Amino acid sequence: MPNDTAVTRHQAASDRLLTDSQDSLDSQDGRGPDALPLSAAVLDEIAGRLASGRPAVVGLGESTRFSRETFGVRDQLFRRLVRDHGFRALAVQDGAGAAAALDAYVSGGGGSAASALAGAWRPWRTAGMAAALEWIRAFNRDHPGDRVRIFGVKPVQAGPADYDAVLEQVRAAAPELLARVAAHLEPARTAHGTEEHVQRARGVHPGRPFAEHARDALRLVESLPGAGDAVARMRLIVEYHERSVAGRGTYAGEAEVWADVVAGFRRRTALRTVYWDGIAHTSAADTVLGLVPDRGPQATVGSLLRGRYGRGYVSAAIGFHHGDLGVAVAPEPAADLVDARLGETDLPARWLDLRREDVRRRWDGPAKARVISGVYTTERDGAEHLAVASLAEAFDVLVHIRRTSPVRRLP
Repeated sequence: MPNDTAVTRHQAASDRLLTDSQDSLDSQDGRGPDALPLSAAVLDEIAGRLASGRPAVVGLGESTRFSRETFGVRDQLFRRLVRDHGFRALAVQDGAGAAAALDAYVSGGGGSAASALAGAWRPWRTAGMAAALEWIRAFNRDHPGDRVRIFGVKPVQAGPADYDAVLEQVRAAAPELLARVAAHLEPARTAHGTEEHVQRARGVHPGRPFAEHARDALRLVESLPGAGDAVARMRLIVEYHERSVAGRGTYAGEAEVWADVVAGFRRRTALRTVYWDGIAHTSAADTVLGLVPDRGPQATVGSLLRGRYGRGYVSAAIGFHHGDLGVAVAPEPAADLVDARLGETDLPARWLDLRREDVRRRWDGPAKARVISGVYTTERDGAEHLAVASLAEAFDVLVHIRRTSPVRRLP
């Protein structure tokens, strides 16, 4: 068997160029969903570096939510942080209600991983995420007094069931209004399958903002006697659309709210937490998004957690060079992106510990990193990035995958 660190050793030990081994299956070889271009030993080492100093929160950010390999690396690092380093909470970008369903499942609840994910944010509804939930459920079964919790960084959000409940109550109380209410809710509910800003980018949006539809439906429902539950649900629906990317007119998340949720959970439970999100949210420094450069540097969840915890918040970025994302085939990155520099070798993966002084000297400085969003097309590839004033302040560890393949969506 080849050495699983059959790598170039003329650089510092934390700057690894990783070759395939029998333990480190190339993701294109078709031997299963867990095949990754990183060996178990290397993943162990990266997880150990992330856990050094016993941080309160580790942010594991992906540059895209469409890559099987970047998700797989994140999942494998999370498992090691739980199994070997005492982390016991997973924060995900989703509403509190949707995440509660995931927490219930991994805590031994009924149903399946797929059914638990049915109400989750669409990027989570993948075979990889289902496998991650099954692993957590098994871990919790084997450690009943020391289980892993899952929580969402967003407040409780409306879901498809809320639309159904509103329409049913209108049907019962005022059937003459049903068609009018449905005319507002039916287009708006499509955002739970494909987000409104993505519909606009793909040219399939029906035209009128969904928040306006939701507010009009709320006014109709408020006119009904005894419709308290329907009104409450409609207010959640209005809030969902007003707080969406399209409703707020920005790709930046609600960083202060989400950071407060993470810190609040940590304060109440004392559980060391892993935070899964995109690198535009997990970055430990403010970022400028290439899609909206005029907005300038924006605070991130990670930068706010760095402000709270100092080096007790650790940030890792998992990116890629090129490959099939399912929605599009991403070309090689532009020369001014750090992804291009990381991908100068043809080897399948590379990782850097930017906290090492020798590595920091060679890599730190202003940088742009690839970010592939839900509105990605190859024509707008040049805008799909984030910029930071200091690469080493934004990310403690970089993991770079050479070639990517698409995530597997659940039916």
